[in-house]
Amino acid sequence: MIWLYVFLALGIFVTVYFRLYLFAVPKNRLTILMYHQIEKDGAEELTISPENLEKQFSYLSQNHFNSIFFSEINQTCSKKIILTFDDGYENNAQYLPSLLEKYHLKATIFIPTKFIQQGYKSYKMMTFEDIRNLDRKKIEIALHSHSHDNFKNFSLDFIENDLKEHMNILDEEKIIYSKVLAYPYGGYPKNDPKKSDLFQLLKNLGIEFAVRIGNKINYLPAKEPYELCRIDIKGNESLLKFKLKLIFGRLKIF
Repeated sequence: MIWLYVFLALGIFVTVYFRLYLFAVPKNRLTILMYHQIEKDGAEELTISPENLEKQFSYLSQNHFNSIFFSEINQTCSKKIILTFDDGYENNAQYLPSLLEKYHLKATIFIPTKFIQQGYKSYKMMTFEDIRNLDRKKIEIALHSHSHDNFKNFSLDFIENDLKEHMNILDEEKIIYSKVLAYPYGGYPKNDPKKSDLFQLLKNLGIEFAVRIGNKINYLPAKEPYELCRIDIKGNESLLKFKLKLIFGRLKIF
């Protein structure tokens, strides 16, 4: 009998932890995927090939996922998914538009303005002109800070000044953007009062949502709009693992 209770407890834990109960109410389920670079011969973990990305997009399209922008989170539909790309790499502008058009999808690109102004390591980054020329029906631009520093290591004053500079630069460059923030490195204060103070700052700045990593499926309506989870998609993963991530988020045993 004790094993029955053990298996029951394990089943409840798995169901709650991976939010499998959301299959019973799919309109309350929101999956947010996190990508970075798109390159044919990329060796880095967070770089996906155009071929693998197309396989994933094809799967989403064939299985009737509803690709949305953050402004559409509260619309009534099932299988809502948001595709996000971080940092503003030039290869995003090279590959994304045609793939999104082909599979009737949308994507959000989180831009750190310092990377656009000054570059980032040896990577080729988009220019502001590239960003202005993106199709707004398929791609939205959103916030990723100016300096791309980990917010958990800095004061509230630093974060406030950084975000204000970030938005001012986007305004000056006439970049249309959504007031949604991706925390650089997924980092932010996790404990009060610093966390509450940060969330109040974001609200004061008019920021509607913020995303961390978390690797879980989100439940809607979101209890905390500044802690939405994203699932990181890595370039060397199989299509099977991608499908499993759409169900469970990240499973360490895979």
